[in-house]
Amino acid sequence: MTGEPGQTIDAFHRGAFHVVQPKGRGHRSGMDAMLLAALVADDRPVRVADLGAGAGAAGLAVASRLADADVVLFERSAEMAEYARRSILLPGNAHLATRVSVVEADVTLTARARNDAGLLDESFHHVIMNPPFNHAGDRRTPDALKAEAHAMTDGLFESWLPTAGAIMIPGGQLSLIARPQSIAEIVVACGRRFGGIEITAIHPRQGESAVRILMTAIKGSRARLSLRAPLIMHEEGSHKFSPLVDDFNNGRAAYARL
Repeated sequence: MTGEPGQTIDAFHRGAFHVVQPKGRGHRSGMDAMLLAALVADDRPVRVADLGAGAGAAGLAVASRLADADVVLFERSAEMAEYARRSILLPGNAHLATRVSVVEADVTLTARARNDAGLLDESFHHVIMNPPFNHAGDRRTPDALKAEAHAMTDGLFESWLPTAGAIMIPGGQLSLIARPQSIAEIVVACGRRFGGIEITAIHPRQGESAVRILMTAIKGSRARLSLRAPLIMHEEGSHKFSPLVDDFNNGRAAYARL
C-alpha cells in the first residue's frame, strides 16, 4: 500500500494494523519490531512504553495483540514522531487509536527533566525498546534520518535502561531486541535494577551464527540470568519463515517468559 509522496503505508499482522513510514530513507520497521512486540504477553489492563518508537510499529503491534494495553510511543525525532501520529490516525487503525499515543521525548533525560517530558516515574507495566544497534565505527549512511535511528552512541544502554527502570512499576517487565555483541553491556547496565534476565539468540538458519538477541528482565527481581532455546528464523535452504516466527510476525503468538 502506498501513501503520499515520500512515504508508504505498510501492513503488519496480516493487515490488522498499518504503519506510515518514510520511503527510501530513515528506519523502516520489519521483523525486529514484531519479535520485540511478541515479548509482551499480559492479559491484564497494562500500560506499555515503547522507547525510541520510530514510526510506532512495535508499540502498535503490542496494542494490536493485547486488547487491554494502552501504549505510549516515545520518540526523540520530531519527523519520526510525526510518522507515528499519522500511523495512529489511519482509518484502518481506528480500533487502536484510543489506546496509542505519541510523546516527543529524549529517553536519556534524567530526574525532573525526564518527568517533565512525560516519562513519569513508576507509571508503566512494560517497557519495550529497539535501540540503535550499529557501532559508531561502522560505515555511516548518508541518510541522516537513518543514521540517527541506527547509530549507537557510547553508553547507550547505560542511559536508556535507567529510564526504563524509573518509569516502570516494581515487578514490571523490560523487553528489548539488540545485537549479540551488546549482551555484556546490557547485563552490566541492568545492574541491580533488573533481574531474572532471559536471553534468546536469534539465528537466520540452523547452524548459522546469531544476528539478534531477544531479552526480557524484571524490575527488582533477584533471579539469575537464563538462556532460552534459540529461535531459528528461516527454514533450511529457503527464505521462508519458520512456523513459530511466522506466528510472531502475524500476531498469532507471543514469545512469553517461562
